[in-house]
Amino acid sequence: MAVVQSDAVGSLPAGVTAREHPPSAGVRRALAGLRPVGHADLVHGLDVDVPLRPGAPTVITVQDLSVYDIPWAFPRRRALGEQLLVRRAVHLADEILAVSAFTAERIEARFGRTATITELAAADHCRPADAAAIERVRRRYQLPPTCVLYLGAVEPRKNLGQLADACRDIGVPLVLGGPVLAPQARPAGVTHLGYVDGADLPALYGAVTVVAYPSRYEGFGLPPIEAMASGAAVVATAVGALPDVAAGGAELVAPGDADALRSAITALIRDPERRTELARAAVEVAGRLSWDRTAAATIAAYERLGVRAA
Repeated sequence: MAVVQSDAVGSLPAGVTAREHPPSAGVRRALAGLRPVGHADLVHGLDVDVPLRPGAPTVITVQDLSVYDIPWAFPRRRALGEQLLVRRAVHLADEILAVSAFTAERIEARFGRTATITELAAADHCRPADAAAIERVRRRYQLPPTCVLYLGAVEPRKNLGQLADACRDIGVPLVLGGPVLAPQARPAGVTHLGYVDGADLPALYGAVTVVAYPSRYEGFGLPPIEAMASGAAVVATAVGALPDVAAGGAELVAPGDADALRSAITALIRDPERRTELARAAVEVAGRLSWDRTAAATIAAYERLGVRAA
């Protein structure tokens, strides 16, 4: 059984029973996560939301400790509230899973708990698209012949102002895709696509010249990995797990280094052969990550608690 918001039911795999609750955010979302779930052999909080009294062995997955490490990136009340949720979940959990070695290290440093690393991976549909699909998406989103794409949440830690400045200096359009979590973090003078259908992602990545992901902090960094799996030429910052999982398949620059970001994007735009070489390497590097391996590590955590997966 999965306890999920009603707008997420469609994302559940076949055969999973849903217990729905209305979409919510902030305090209401936190309170919803504390509600009892009834009888269960095991409770797994995929985003550190666990019931007030789980009544069963409890596992949590921690994406990152951003509310502790970079509280400036969040509204003050949200940072304080989520710090309480994370602290409670980490102390309550019988087993902790972390999406990267980076996040596992942060958990041990702050809370003294050891976490099992269960890395993320690109979705199965993230693979290089064919020329016809790329052309359809190019027309649908009215993309210019040369452009830089950022795809992900628009929020302060993504450092999109610096990316917009770099693109302006180079003279190349910047296209954004994804939800706007903080309107003040959206740069002026860019094209914003809004929500992008997941089915369009591989072709969208294939239709742009460079994918850039200049984040200042990531627990993992899944969007650049999905772009790599789709055969994009990616420039990203060396944060979170990216130095471990993207090295050799993306151009990695130091976070906050405006000159390095601009130079890396410029070099790829000017050198089609280098883009092609990097895109080929990207597919290979991203392919080393495996949801099967993640699932096996998760099942092993359940079994350590005496719960056998069906």
